[in-house]
Parts: sequence; structure tokens; C-alpha cells
Amino acid sequence: MKRSEINFGIELDNQQVPEKIVWNATDSDNNKVTETRAISLSIWDYLEKNTLRIDLWTKEMPVEEMKRFCVDTIGGLSQTILSATGDQYMSDEMNALCDKLVKHLEKEMKKK
Repeated sequence: MKRSEINFGIELDNQQVPEKIVWNATDSDNNKVTETRAISLSIWDYLEKNTLRIDLWTKEMPVEEMKRFCVDTIGGLSQTILSATGDQYMSDEMNALCDKLVKHLEKEMKKK
């Protein structure tokens, strides 16, 4: 049986706020450690029937990028729900929300 691993490393300041986030995956083409500014991890607890979440971002993560990251995450989930369940309605609704949020972000950027 093949085994794959994804590893995260988090460097925290004195107040436990992430300063640096790195990750690597054993199945990656280059298998090198890569730096990122945010992660969002969801784990399904099938015994409790709920989701465990870990959301971390560094001090350097700009607000605009964080908003885009959240919209992209919802868009990715719309693809996940479609491929995992075949529920076109849920996928379409999630994509419609993403479209609305992108327009909102575009308006915000024009104001700046």
C-alpha cells in the first residue's frame, strides 16, 4: 500500500500568531518545502458528524488576498460537491455566490 503525507510547519510569534507557514507533500513533483501565507483545512469527524477546521494566516497576508482566498475556497468546494455527490444545484448556488463575491471585490478595488 502506498502512503502519502502532507506536512505543515507553522512558526509563531510570542502571542502565538503565525509568522511563517510552510508545507510539503510527499507526492509533489519537486517534494520541496513551499512557503504560503494562509491555509484552510477541513476534516470530517464521522463519529460526531461535524467538521473540524484549522484556518491559519500570517501577519503578511493582505486583506484583499485573504478575501480572494476565501472566494477561491468556496469555488473549489463547489467543484468538490459536484464531483463527490453529483449535486448540480448546490454546485451552481455556490458558484453563484462566488460570482457575487467577485463583483463585490471588484467594486472594493475600484474604490481604492
